[in-house]
This record gives sequence, structure tokens and C-alpha cells, in this order.
Amino acid sequence: MTVPYRIDCPYCGEVVELLLDDSVDDQCYIEDCAVCCRPMALAVAFDADGVPRVQAAREDES
Repeated sequence: MTVPYRIDCPYCGEVVELLLDDSVDDQCYIEDCAVCCRPMALAVAFDADGVPRVQAAREDES
């Protein structure tokens, strides 16, 4: 199942909505910003209650 989640792009600062896959507890991947198209390095973790924690960084900072 996917969970919608909003973050601020680390490049342009615009709010973008991600669809997180909650079938995997801890994930790291690259996703392009929907506004500026730059690659964001995302670290996603879900706690025991299924609440996501998301960290977004510039790809060159990860």
C-alpha cells in the first residue's frame, strides 16, 4: 500500500507529495522533485504504528 507524504524539496523548497511504500520498513532511494526535477536522496522509515519518518537531502549531500 502507498501512503501520501509531503516534504519540502531540499533544492527548490517547494512542497512535493511523495507516495511511500509501507511494505518495507526502512528504505533509501533517489526520487526527482516534481517541481524542479532535481534528484532528492530520501531515507524513509516506518515506526511500529506505521507512521513514516522521511529525511530528504540533496543527492550530493547523502
